[in-house]
Amino acid sequence: MLPIPAQPSPELHQKRPKSPDPLNLLTSLKQLIHHPRTWLLMAILSLQLILLFTLTTRSLSSRQDLSPPYTPLSGSTTPQPESECSSGRVFVYDLPKSLNHEILQNCDNLNPWSSRCDALANDGFGQPATGIAGVVPESLAPAWYWTDQFVSEVIFHNRIMHHKCRVHDPENATAFYIPFYVGLAVGKYLWSNSSTAQDRDFHCETMLSWLQTQPYYKRSDGWDHFLTMGRISWDFRRSRDPDWGSSCIYKPGMRNITRLLIERNPWDYFDVGVPYPTGFHPRTDADVTKWQSFVRSRNRSKLFCFAGAKRSLIRNDFRGLLLSQCQSEPESCRVVDCGGSRCSNGTSLILETFLDSDFCLQPRGDSFTRRSIFDCMVAGSIPVFFWKRTAYFQYEWFLPGEPESYSVFIDRNAVKNGTASIKNVLAGYSREEVRKMREKVIDYIPNFLYAKPQEGLETVKDAFDIALERVLRRFKEHGEWGFKWQ
Repeated sequence: MLPIPAQPSPELHQKRPKSPDPLNLLTSLKQLIHHPRTWLLMAILSLQLILLFTLTTRSLSSRQDLSPPYTPLSGSTTPQPESECSSGRVFVYDLPKSLNHEILQNCDNLNPWSSRCDALANDGFGQPATGIAGVVPESLAPAWYWTDQFVSEVIFHNRIMHHKCRVHDPENATAFYIPFYVGLAVGKYLWSNSSTAQDRDFHCETMLSWLQTQPYYKRSDGWDHFLTMGRISWDFRRSRDPDWGSSCIYKPGMRNITRLLIERNPWDYFDVGVPYPTGFHPRTDADVTKWQSFVRSRNRSKLFCFAGAKRSLIRNDFRGLLLSQCQSEPESCRVVDCGGSRCSNGTSLILETFLDSDFCLQPRGDSFTRRSIFDCMVAGSIPVFFWKRTAYFQYEWFLPGEPESYSVFIDRNAVKNGTASIKNVLAGYSREEVRKMREKVIDYIPNFLYAKPQEGLETVKDAFDIALERVLRRFKEHGEWGFKWQ
């Protein structure tokens, strides 16, 4: 038990204060309100409250850990509702001009043989096509250009600047685009006898030095960053200084960046193959539909065709073999010998050849892929492959998942040793089978195109739309799956 105190606690003897008289309190308040010092005190308190509210609002809206001085870029975009950008939104870096715009301005010096200015004109589409009257429908002729195969960096940059899901606040971005013209920059040095490894790596090293100071890159270590590299992957994979190309892909800082290339390394997750640019750049959905109808109804007089040139320095040159076989079958095969510059930009000969043939032979080019694959399919011709790496392991985002539904594969070794005849293999397909394969090719034509309007087409998704949507989806999945390494 607790002891009972002998004396009551002193607190018990303290008197409780009287309740204030309401009338006296009211009188006191009136006197206080009319006192001049009271008004001064209230004014000071009001100013403090306003200042406190302003500072609090600014601290909530600012992100002091990620607040570099980003410069607004040209191009206007209207914020879209969440349903329009369900896969995410993209922020475009404002790179130093020496890494893109100045490269374009120096278009006269990007090639050791001739100016590249014509090829880079018209937002990268090149010069309007001429001499195509009677080859394509008259109403579609303005949608054709002599587009170079190495201009995807310029095309992607122009399109992404006007995309509906581009944001100006990097904090709202799912993906970060690096508008670096690395392919155009390195192309200047690839065939120069006097260029050094340092020359070929200079622009890439400059870009990475800048990028690695950016807080959003440091936050993700590049996992949510991507860029377009407008050449084949092997042009950026130099292992030793004396070898071909740049070592850009092997540079510290590039490991986790997704790279859009016209030819990928199939064993590198971060390489993504995108279609080579072709000459057809539709202005509207109606252009696409009209072109599909045109190639669908085309009367094709030849079973197959081949457009290419011999590689006399290559032992057992397979393209030379195809050229010879095609020339020996003039009733079945139409051939275009591209020796010299006969197939360079500025001729409709290849387009006419593809439009007139059911099948088009597509061996590997100087690398495993070639632009002709897409020229062929845009013309509604069925591609015939001899290497699986020419298409099947390259462009999964853009081609049907079942190769046999749109193409033919023939073992090149069987052709070489004479156990397989290309003509007999292709003639073995029934007209109905050919029709179904061609229809599949025609259905997928939009996937191979780069539309003319910078905002894209009305409802049809082209190669750019598909590439950006899949990149955004990939980055979203990275976050959901936690699929990253440090």
